Amino acid sequence: MRNHAPKSKNEKHRTLWADVHKLKPTNPSGIRRVAITGMEVIAPGGFGIKQFWDLMTEGRTATRGITFFDPSPFRSRVAAEVDFDPEERGLSPQESKRMDRAAQFAVVAARSAVADSGLDIDSLDPYRVGVALGSAVGSTMRLEQDYRITSDGGKLHLVDQSYADQHLYQHLSPGSFAAEIAFTVGAQAPCAVVSSGCTSGIDAVGYAVDLIREGTADVMVAGASDAPISPITMACFDAIKATTPRNDEPECASRPFDATRNGFVLGEGAALFVLEELGSARARGARVYAEIAGYATRCNAYHMTGLRADGVEMAEAIRVALAGARMNATEIDYINAHGSGTKQNDRHETAAFKRSLGDHAYRTPVSSIKSMVGHSLGAIGSIEIAASALAITHQVIPPTANLHTPDPECDLDYVPITAREHPTNAVLTVGSGFGGFQSAMVLTRADRVSA
Repeated sequence: MRNHAPKSKNEKHRTLWADVHKLKPTNPSGIRRVAITGMEVIAPGGFGIKQFWDLMTEGRTATRGITFFDPSPFRSRVAAEVDFDPEERGLSPQESKRMDRAAQFAVVAARSAVADSGLDIDSLDPYRVGVALGSAVGSTMRLEQDYRITSDGGKLHLVDQSYADQHLYQHLSPGSFAAEIAFTVGAQAPCAVVSSGCTSGIDAVGYAVDLIREGTADVMVAGASDAPISPITMACFDAIKATTPRNDEPECASRPFDATRNGFVLGEGAALFVLEELGSARARGARVYAEIAGYATRCNAYHMTGLRADGVEMAEAIRVALAGARMNATEIDYINAHGSGTKQNDRHETAAFKRSLGDHAYRTPVSSIKSMVGHSLGAIGSIEIAASALAITHQVIPPTANLHTPDPECDLDYVPITAREHPTNAVLTVGSGFGGFQSAMVLTRADRVSA
């Protein structure tokens, strides 16, 4: 992997890679199938896939009182913070200075995901390797920090630009996140940031899947990163009372689908994946975590923060994702819910599952990992994709922590408190975001026989 623009490849490597991609599509429909062959998770409660999955299966929570700044002026003073030292994770002091915390998460996770995939990325044609990164709020932490400095703590109406950080433009542009990853892996195929609020993490991976399916790229480094735990973000969510005021018991503050829930817990983190055409992955003997079989996104065009109670837009995204996967609703073994812990979201989702899956919804386990790692805005969709792939790998469903008092209006099987061993060959994961965004993705075992 590189810290600079890639050099040209020798012709032998190009020819070998081209030969691999002459393989016939791996299903009768002729559509290229997409596999997850590498991943890394940076989440509250531990670093890396193993610590993340241990947290999930043990039903532990990583929510705590905010330590990044003095939270006393705010209504909600709890968050799910990541214990992260950039230099311990391989970033140079120069890289740490240049990049916002969210970009640091993304680059570290991308490097680890590529290593996990076993892919010799330097041997690939760089014009067939791309990047798709999701982020809801970009470099929030650095932008707020820089504004405080240039405005002298808000005293100056006209800021003094002479105090501005030399990397301020990179902090302003979320596109710099994807560019940092592209520099690292030498990717010269499409490179983009997808910012669609809290569905960004699903939508960025969905975009990457589409590029591989259509033949624009052979390998995509995709996922999402957000580090939004800052005063400005807390103030925004305080204003609309979306975050929980349960400050006296932060470890129990995130309680999706529970009758006593009263808002979400803000989090941070990242999850990055290496995606490949399934036939190529098999040809090189790669381990495959899961296949991404279907994806769809819709918008309710209704309200910036409100949701219709009937869940019709999410149900439509689920229907289209299932159709893309050529699957029936009855083939879904587990639903990884958005499960933010707000009153309206949890009821909206429950209605959407019933509308899209029919009676099968009552027989399908559902859980929300936000109960353990909080809501990291744009990043959480990718973190939930990782949890879904690991549920398939280990045949275990993570629980919904803190679910002690079921809401009568949320009457599905939400896997309370304790993880559950369960045959899991197909997972539906969904996201819901302010602005009316509703996204759904279907993951399956890679040895599934496609219709």
